[in-house]
Amino acid sequence: MERVAAAIDALNEGVGRAVAWLTLAMVVVTFVIVVLRYGFDLGWIALQETVTYMHALVFMAAAGYTLKHDAHVRVDIFYRRLGPRGQAWVDLIGTLVLLLPVALFVLIGTWDYVVSSWMQLEGSYETGGLPLVFVLKSFIPLFAVLLLLQGVARALRSLLQITRGGRG
Repeated sequence: MERVAAAIDALNEGVGRAVAWLTLAMVVVTFVIVVLRYGFDLGWIALQETVTYMHALVFMAAAGYTLKHDAHVRVDIFYRRLGPRGQAWVDLIGTLVLLLPVALFVLIGTWDYVVSSWMQLEGSYETGGLPLVFVLKSFIPLFAVLLLLQGVARALRSLLQITRGGRG
């Protein structure tokens, strides 16, 4: 179980670190957009949409990375007072009852939406926009899969913690 969890962790760590660089790219592209618009009275919809695509990819692909690093939002009323075994139980139940069903719902619920977009090779509705809306929509199932995988890793680690009896 530990090997599977470690492999999933490595995947989400790599994806998270890779898409983190897009935040720098978003700053640079946004700066260029502002300079072009206000300095030279120029603008391109495709360039503006590029920022949207990068923004979407950062948040969607980094969700698993965020979960891996326990940096997600947590209502921490009782959790911090529990020992390692109690926290493992909360993590396991939360993962099985909330995280995995919601991520699976997102994956299943958006599948036809994304497939339809790919079948049409859907592009921007804006004149001069990017012809890659189908790629943008693909970030939704990517989000769900990476979150599902990290949820499995979290559940496996929680099970290991519980079966060890809180011994680390």
